[in-house]
Amino acid sequence: MNVKGKRVFVGLSGGVDSGVTAALLKEAGADVFGVFIKGWYPPGMPCAWAEDRKDAMRVAARLGVPFTTLDASSEYKQGVIDYLLSEYKAGRTPNPDVMCNREVKFGAFYRYALLKGADLIATGHYAQTRNGSLLKGIDAGKDQSYFLWAVPKEALSKTLFPLGAIHKEATRRLAEKYHLPNATKRDSQGICFLGSISVDDFLKSEFGCEAGDAIDDAGNIVGRHEGALLHTLGERIALQRAAPGPWYVRRKDIEKNVLVVSKERLEGGTAEAIHLTETNWFTAEPIEETVSAQFRYHGPFVEGVLSTSRTTFTPSETLPEPLAPGQSLVLYQEDQVLGGGIVS
Repeated sequence: MNVKGKRVFVGLSGGVDSGVTAALLKEAGADVFGVFIKGWYPPGMPCAWAEDRKDAMRVAARLGVPFTTLDASSEYKQGVIDYLLSEYKAGRTPNPDVMCNREVKFGAFYRYALLKGADLIATGHYAQTRNGSLLKGIDAGKDQSYFLWAVPKEALSKTLFPLGAIHKEATRRLAEKYHLPNATKRDSQGICFLGSISVDDFLKSEFGCEAGDAIDDAGNIVGRHEGALLHTLGERIALQRAAPGPWYVRRKDIEKNVLVVSKERLEGGTAEAIHLTETNWFTAEPIEETVSAQFRYHGPFVEGVLSTSRTTFTPSETLPEPLAPGQSLVLYQEDQVLGGGIVS
């Protein structure tokens, strides 16, 4: 896309990816505006948002582009944090990064940018767009299209992903080429705006710890856990007063605060129709051919058929691992993302 003279608002997180995104767009002739998106942060817990904002500001100063801060704390608290906690309470497996993209980056930020006169927005995601379609990024190891299935189509049509056509190694080299002050900064490993705070620590701060029994399939007590609410199906768990692991969560009884565990990973999933809720589609064309589905980031792809109502996906063979309610199922045709939904 020709961006020369276009007013582009770039989400500057303080990381290398978003910094290079802004640099590439400015070099291409865009009128770039840097925006740091401030989320919601757990009271009393360490958070690096102030330092990240400083890094984002330094990048903007280095590139000579205007910089501002968008307070999206209410959207983040309601759309991401409250969702995360409610899903754990229900014993489901949430995907907060998907909701962060939908509600914050391509929700609050997108609306703010248009209100301020932006022609387009841009982020440092490793994905691509083409004629209104969402495509995988060419770097298979960094492709983030899985997390973007719920982005509103309207927002996608006005979004640029400059990093989708390059590899991560090239991004690092470009950061050095543009002399970005954060060129050597490590990639964030946290969930969206929670940064260095682990989900485990956050859940403990919200739910507290309630010790309970961990049992095997025969009902024998094999150890103790810190709370059934804190864990998801298939998760590797550290048990107390237990034989050496590894141990994996097979089933949960939230009401009784009991976990059923095993030393074996859950294997074998359904071959029956998988029902989807909260679906979002990037194409209005009928989807009649066999499609590929991914139900975990960087997880295996499975082929199958999507119903005409687009509410069920039937795999062609038994899934290599079980699904958990709440997971995102994302559908592809080759490199194109068709859309997706939440496993019910």
